[in-house]
This record gives sequence, structure tokens and C-alpha cells, in this order.
Amino acid sequence: MNIETLRYIQAISRTQSFSAAARAYGVTQPALSNGVARLEEELGVKLFDRSPRGVRPTAHGARILPLIDNVLGSLDTLAAESRRLARPVAETIRMGVSPLIGADLVAQAFQAARTLERPHDLVLREADLEPLSRDLEAGRLDIILVPAAPGMPTLRHRVIAREPVVVIDPAASGDNDPVELKAAADAAYILGPSTCGLTTFTTELFRDNHLPLNTYPGEAASFRAVDEWAAIGLGAALLPQSKITHEHTSCRPLLQAGAPVEIAYEAVWDCDTPLGADLDELVAALLRTAETPVAVRERAPGHSAE
Repeated sequence: MNIETLRYIQAISRTQSFSAAARAYGVTQPALSNGVARLEEELGVKLFDRSPRGVRPTAHGARILPLIDNVLGSLDTLAAESRRLARPVAETIRMGVSPLIGADLVAQAFQAARTLERPHDLVLREADLEPLSRDLEAGRLDIILVPAAPGMPTLRHRVIAREPVVVIDPAASGDNDPVELKAAADAAYILGPSTCGLTTFTTELFRDNHLPLNTYPGEAASFRAVDEWAAIGLGAALLPQSKITHEHTSCRPLLQAGAPVEIAYEAVWDCDTPLGADLDELVAALLRTAETPVAVRERAPGHSAE
């Protein structure tokens, strides 16, 4: 079983694209497709379905892909630990955080870094998803905590927290009952810049469910501005529940096929550095301390948290 092909498959799963996975690894798409076909033949199961709508795992693929992630994760941990033993590492970890990452999760990261086998200090940088991703891939950051999004298939990803998403719609004044995504699609949504993780989440949520995304013609600078603008009635908004700080006339839990829609926050890092094993340990510690849902201050329906 070829390890390189396993990484191709992992990249296809994350990017939902054969061409994007090939670009990430600097190979031609036919070479990547041939490698996947050989592995599928070896395993005796088809892993992906390809259609004009994109690439999706088959039923068998949905069972096999997590096993491939586990295999590659163990190999990366082995290599990272070997590098840590062989080479000295920096005393600090450069961590990028999205503005959507709460102070509680950042505090947990600081505590986890100080209790590693080899304690480290964290040096933080807050920025939107896109610049953080660029700096991580360029080696200017060691790890980032961001809303989960496709991309960066050559790096490790682990979801460390999730929280519910709500719809704020001034046109639905007084209604705080749960709403299905399809029913909420008629509103005009306030978005931030394309580099923002919340904008990425919102656009992909509508795209993946084959729904048109109607947008307010202006552009907010941050999720805080989205919250403020929705409060004064400029348009609707999708926000993580913990990020609502203003009073709204309608604040409705968002559902998809009856299940709550959640935004996931993930750690992304490069194992192929001297810090790789320390970062593995840091993420494992975060997973242990961040198992509970993101804390949300209680508030009455339609009123701001105190």
C-alpha cells in the first residue's frame, strides 16, 4: 500500500477535488487518479463518486477514509517524535487564531502549551482565515485555530470544538423558533470579506446544500459588525451562538433536515517540522480540555446576553 497515494486520498477528501489535491502535491491529475484507482483495486472498494457537483465519498469510502486518516496520523506522529529527539526546537509556538475563536479556547491553549512534556510559551496572532492559512503554509506560523474549511490538504487537521449556528433575521421579528436552512434562504445575508472564516462557512453551507445565497450589497469588516448591522435591521446574518452580543428581534436556531447546523473549529498544523511532535501533544491536550460545547451565556429569546 503506497503511503503517497494514501495522502492523495486524504487530500481529495479534504478538498473534494481531484484537481485541487493534485495541485497541492505538485503532481498531474492523471497520475493522482491512476494512483487512487490502483489503491481502490487493491482494497476492492470504490472510495469516491465524481459528478458535476464535485467529489463525494462513497458509502464504503465514508468507512475507509477515517481509517486512512488514522494511519497517516500515526505515521506523522512517528516522524515528528523522531525529529523532536534529533533536533532542538524553539521555546515558543507561534499560533494564529481566527476572531471567531473564543477567549476560553485561547486560554486552554495557553494552559496546554505550558503543561507539555517540554513547556512552551504561545505567541498569538489574530487574523482572518485566509491570511492565517497563508502564513501557516509559508512557515510564519506553527499552528492555527480557525473555522473548519476545505484546503491545506498537506497539513494535519483536527476539529477541537463545535457550536450551534443561529439565524438573525429582522424580517422575522418576534419569531425565535428553529428554522430549516431552506426556509431561511430567502433572506439577504450580511457577509464579511472573502478572507473571513464566517463568510467562508456561510457561502459553503449554502453551496453544499444547492441553495442560492442572497446577500446584502455592503460588506462588514468582522463578525462583530455582522452582529451590529443585523441588530439595526440592515439584513440577516448567520452567527455562531456564542458570538451574539446585541439585542435582536428574531434569533432562531438553524436546522438542516431537522438537525442543528454547527460550525466546527479546527487546529491545523504541519507535522514536518521540529515542533511537529509538540504540536501533536498540544492538540491532544486541547481535545481533552475542549470536549464540552463552546460556552454560551444564557439570555432570554430575542434579547442580548448580559
